[in-house]
Amino acid sequence: MSRTQVAIIGAGPSGLLLSQLLDSQGIDNIVLERQSREHVIGRIRAGVLEQGTVDLLLEAGVGGRMQHEGLIHDGFSIGFEDRAFRIDLRALTGKAVTVYGQTEITKDLIDARAAAGNPPAFEVGDISLHDFELDRPIVRYFHGGRSHEIACDFIAGCDGYHGISRKSVPSAALRTFERTYPFGWLGILADVPPASHELVYSNHARGFALCSMRSPRRSRYYVQCASDEKLEAWPDERFWDELVSRLPADIARTVVAGPSIEKSIAPLRSFVVEPMQFGKLFLVGDAAHIVPPTGAKGLNLAVSDVRALYRALSAHYRTGRSEGLHRYSEQCLRRVWKAVRFSWWFTSVMHKFSDEPIAHRLQLAELDYLAGSHAALASLAENYVGLPEPRLCPTLMAADHHPALTRRAAKLTPTRRVRRPDRNADRLSHPPIRWETG
Repeated sequence: MSRTQVAIIGAGPSGLLLSQLLDSQGIDNIVLERQSREHVIGRIRAGVLEQGTVDLLLEAGVGGRMQHEGLIHDGFSIGFEDRAFRIDLRALTGKAVTVYGQTEITKDLIDARAAAGNPPAFEVGDISLHDFELDRPIVRYFHGGRSHEIACDFIAGCDGYHGISRKSVPSAALRTFERTYPFGWLGILADVPPASHELVYSNHARGFALCSMRSPRRSRYYVQCASDEKLEAWPDERFWDELVSRLPADIARTVVAGPSIEKSIAPLRSFVVEPMQFGKLFLVGDAAHIVPPTGAKGLNLAVSDVRALYRALSAHYRTGRSEGLHRYSEQCLRRVWKAVRFSWWFTSVMHKFSDEPIAHRLQLAELDYLAGSHAALASLAENYVGLPEPRLCPTLMAADHHPALTRRAAKLTPTRRVRRPDRNADRLSHPPIRWETG
């Protein structure tokens, strides 16, 4: 049986970033991923990064390409009733967001782990987690044609909603909160210039639309669609027609259409599981929570979890203090629920939920109020750029803690200290679409 200090399940951005950060502190770790490297890199995900996410990537030493290629956005626009207004994030909060694709972050992290001599193990099968409620967790898996067993101090479950980590916890020990939305997002990626230099969110009687981008030459567009839609029903021409019909005319005129290089439909849901820790197993990112993409919080929440766990593990190995580990779930969930609330609100005001005329009128009234209220704009901007990391409050959420889990978590003990290294309505008429074929 081999041994490591932290076993990380999942080689998405959160697992890879945690590995990179722990390695910088001399904390031994291994990353196990059931999918292939090509599959992991090929996932198309959002890329609106809060400043806290940018800062942690830089701290991990993987922000060089992001600084060079990332697009800094000082604001974004919201369209409704054939007009648009801009939310000036910089003026309202002093902060901005950075557009840099999650795919690129994953590539940067995989390269960094390989350069450090500790690349993830891909195409790992039959992963199972054992004894994580005790002092010596064990991870078993199949890789390279043979079975493996590794003992560790802690397990970080970074393997997403469908992963084995959360499923390994007895269901009676977890509380699950979930809301499924009656629609999805149909998104395409195309090598055409963006309609705007910043993101544009649009509310329309036909449904929601979003104009985004990955670079000055690659655009990402979305339209709200029924949750049971099939991709075959959406040839490129239909998508572009539908997109521009939902945008204010001034923005629709700037849309350059072209062949899609990727097309997919994503369901929308809100999902939270409590607690995010069970003994020495810590759930991170989508393994513990999912939010609708409207508020651009998914990846940023995962990075926030990574930050909390990284700091707690570093303190544990450096000083022997484990308060941060004991309170990991409490700290993360305070931020998670605020992000769930914001994402729910933004989704509810921008999407079509029914054909009732009053529903759309209420949305328009909300957006009209938002456009004319500095206080409302400041609240939206504050949530969009990312709320500050929460301070721990001993009494908050105490009623939600499971006594049995708390007692088990109290068994956490340091194994060995690692020296910290020094380091520096109906179809609307719309303007003609310009097609770009190259």
